[in-house]
Amino acid sequence: MESRLFFVKLATTPIPLPISSSSSSSKIPFSRCSFFSTPIIAPSKSPHALRLPSDGSRAFRRRFRASKADPAEEEEEEETPAEAGVRSRTWNWRGYCIRYQSAGESGPALVLVHGFGANSDHWRKNIPVLAKSNRVYAFDLIGYGYSDKPNPRELGGNPFYTFETWADQLNEFCAEVVGDEAFFICNSIGGLVGLQAAVVKPQVCKGIVLLDISLRMLHIKKQPWYGRPFIKSFQSLLRNTAVGKLFYNAIATPESVRSILCQCYHDTSAVTDELVQIILQPGLAPGAADVFLEFICYSEGPLPEELLPKVKCPVLVAWGDKDPWEPVELGRAYADFNVVEEFIVLPNVGHCPQVNTLFRYCCIILTGYIFPWLLIFCQKIVWTLPQVYDIYENVRDLQLFDLIIFHQVHDRIR
Repeated sequence: MESRLFFVKLATTPIPLPISSSSSSSKIPFSRCSFFSTPIIAPSKSPHALRLPSDGSRAFRRRFRASKADPAEEEEEEETPAEAGVRSRTWNWRGYCIRYQSAGESGPALVLVHGFGANSDHWRKNIPVLAKSNRVYAFDLIGYGYSDKPNPRELGGNPFYTFETWADQLNEFCAEVVGDEAFFICNSIGGLVGLQAAVVKPQVCKGIVLLDISLRMLHIKKQPWYGRPFIKSFQSLLRNTAVGKLFYNAIATPESVRSILCQCYHDTSAVTDELVQIILQPGLAPGAADVFLEFICYSEGPLPEELLPKVKCPVLVAWGDKDPWEPVELGRAYADFNVVEEFIVLPNVGHCPQVNTLFRYCCIILTGYIFPWLLIFCQKIVWTLPQVYDIYENVRDLQLFDLIIFHQVHDRIR
């Protein structure tokens, strides 16, 4: 077997760790480690909370422009200081323009899949962090963000915006853009996209991290028999009358978007003007209302509990304990599936952990469940982390804090 060097990029200096690699088709198991059995993620207002330096507010997202003349052609946008190292491009998928972002030149491939109504900018704070030691990709699901939004009424009688469609998009993205097997990191409905993709093409997915996966509580199977006719009638009203567009126009405003985001984020300080515009602006594009109404009327398709038994790769589930939409008490049931290696409760975190202040740093730790060599790190550093947080309280300097982390790891690995 060939030996490779991977790097734990927690500080400015990497730590080389030799591991043995098997064939590319083999699955790398998650490390079974109880690193988060007592979560150490501090509340955002805690004096121990780790705050990463900001790269500056991203300029208002440019309108998405792409040519569909050549299926193999990609358009690359210039990098801005706020997103240095992150490239924004387009990919032609089945005749549709798909916007995606990428960063990182080496390491395993990670594909980030956003949730309902969001886009790849939702991962803007995670991509640079993960790209330190990985090749990171985040794309806009068709119908969302700056990807094309074909009118579902013009695509035949069957629903178009389904998990099967998005799973095909994800698998073909890995084949045509990533060009390699990949780990999926998914939030909300993106979790079902990742699971469905892993079921359809198990050879593509090496592992999945599910962040507050959608429970699909409005699915027809989860409704009592006497409530199903009412749901169908309400969906028909939204889709086939002016009521649906009126409803959408009422929520597609800065005030409504901010209110909805404040609902799902436990830390409302994360709901900035920038974030509101990231969610709202693509939603004002032509076709966005039709996509929205199509999906909220989609009460069929797969459920997480139906897909998990069919998945062949290891799965890690992380859940914010303050998620108001997908309660962690219901999510705990997923820990019982054999394929789920670990279930992690993230304290004082809402529905979207990736926007949490600490998650930009902790997403590296989450990735430790994917790569077995980080088991060494977890086992050797876990008992020192509270001490390091105490040091950081007095230091208040991120670079020095990173240096402390580096030395703590280095001393125990060597």
